[in-house]
Amino acid sequence: MKNNVYFVSGIDTDAGKSYATGIIARQLLDEGKRVITQKLIQTGNVGHSEDIDLHRKLMGIDYTAEDKSGLTMPEIFSYPASPHLASRLDNRPIDFDKIDDATAQLSKLYDVVLLEGAGGLMVPLTEEFLTIDYLAAKGYPLIFITSGKLGSINHTLLSLEAIRSRGIQLDTVAYNLYPSVEDKTIQEDTQNFIEQYLKKHFPETKFVVIPDIS
Repeated sequence: MKNNVYFVSGIDTDAGKSYATGIIARQLLDEGKRVITQKLIQTGNVGHSEDIDLHRKLMGIDYTAEDKSGLTMPEIFSYPASPHLASRLDNRPIDFDKIDDATAQLSKLYDVVLLEGAGGLMVPLTEEFLTIDYLAAKGYPLIFITSGKLGSINHTLLSLEAIRSRGIQLDTVAYNLYPSVEDKTIQEDTQNFIEQYLKKHFPETKFVVIPDIS
């Protein structure tokens, strides 16, 4: 597999991760890159991935051949829960080989693959295997999504500690202005705090702001 797969995770389920993934993909398209998004595991859907639907809308493109063949959404479970529970309720295990094969195929076809996880870094994929375990095992660089809602500083710093302890390459922290928050004072202070924290503790990590275009 080419070294062009970036894993996208965030502070929690409500960080606007799918929105940010779509916006980042759109920006890469505007730069002339051949980019595709993939959903690691989709829950709460049948037959398609609503996150991939959102990506394509934000990218301004139709479903690709890889979407139609299922490469971008290799594992879909019907119950809207963490993957370990959704898998159990659908009575079938997650096929990690199928996911890895799909990612490998996409990495050959595109310049950049944005692989979006489910929820935050500590979300369980199985009873014994967390999302962060999968990321560490694969060695993908991480694009981490945070936001300006109350509590984001705490969630972000805890995640950064986990990232450091696992030796994960933190490529980018993306500060998501979507969905809009009422308290702009907290939002602006949170952005400044996280940006300054990164400069001190993760100086090689890029910091970007995801605009709200909704």
